[in-house]
Amino acid sequence: MTSLPAIPVVDVRAGGPVRRAVEGADRAQALRDECVAWLPRAGRTMLPAVDAVTRRWLRRSASPYVGEIATIAGTLGYPGIWFLNGCYQWGCTARACDQGGASWLARTLDWPFPGLGRYLEVARMQGPAGVFDNVGWPGYVGALTASAPGRFAAAINQAPLKRRTRHPWLRPCDMALNAARSWRIRFIPPDHLLRNVFETCASYAEARQRLETTPIARPVIYSLVGCKAGERCVIERTEDTFSTRTDDTSAANDWLQPAPSWEARTRADLMLTITYEQTAERSRARREHFENWRGQFSKESFAWVVPPILNPYTRLAVEMCPAKAVLRAVGYETMPGAELPNAVTLPCDLHEAIYS
Repeated sequence: MTSLPAIPVVDVRAGGPVRRAVEGADRAQALRDECVAWLPRAGRTMLPAVDAVTRRWLRRSASPYVGEIATIAGTLGYPGIWFLNGCYQWGCTARACDQGGASWLARTLDWPFPGLGRYLEVARMQGPAGVFDNVGWPGYVGALTASAPGRFAAAINQAPLKRRTRHPWLRPCDMALNAARSWRIRFIPPDHLLRNVFETCASYAEARQRLETTPIARPVIYSLVGCKAGERCVIERTEDTFSTRTDDTSAANDWLQPAPSWEARTRADLMLTITYEQTAERSRARREHFENWRGQFSKESFAWVVPPILNPYTRLAVEMCPAKAVLRAVGYETMPGAELPNAVTLPCDLHEAIYS
């Protein structure tokens, strides 16, 4: 374990993601190269065109961070930056709960791209409402997992897929139709909204209200905790509606109450084979496993990151307690020939002393 690299903690309270990308240009290039290498040859060839489409979509959206992406893409000078900021994570598992008189939020993020665990960073950022720590990568401007000590912590899960059929072979068609529909929607992307909430919201209640009511570009599931015991919720969002629960506060990639026209997300390698019913069962198994876990979050253990939560695409695990100013993270990668990933970083442990 001691031979593993540490997760960098970069202070970009001045300069934000642009400074982060410029100062971490070597890591951004290495991450981009690993992600692109995973794509099929046709996908690599089409990357400039995909970048162009993503750029047009983001510029049509209500995101306040498009200028940052443009600056980063122009500074780094290679295709893939717009794609990184426009693509969406495949799967995740999250749990909000009370431990030791405070609210905690833990999550894994599952993405097919290699390198996301190896090049993971924690960026200390700041907005009008205060300081927050954003777990992500150089070149990426949104927020998927973040914590603001003394205010709140939150994470994003991808919402289920809108389906018109149930045949596995037609999933790509439904994904394409959903993308075409989102082209007409000019609201803010969910991960850009989450970053903006961390920058501007002073309390759990304010963050919850913004995440519930702000129109967004595509469906999402937000998990949110505050500093007091019981301040926790899961917010299931479509573009302009929400459903919030304060019980059963674990989430995967399906609505808590499955809907006939929505299908739980599945792994990329199972896209054309797994059935509609199997996707729901896999998502439910991950959520219920975490909901039923009775262990304690503790430094360097991450004892909850086991199957079915742990899977070949798991890239990071995070534990956050904003009341205690604790954020722990670890990166994962699946090595060639292995069935499940291993930790490829030392556990990062930010705690109250760091903020004092």
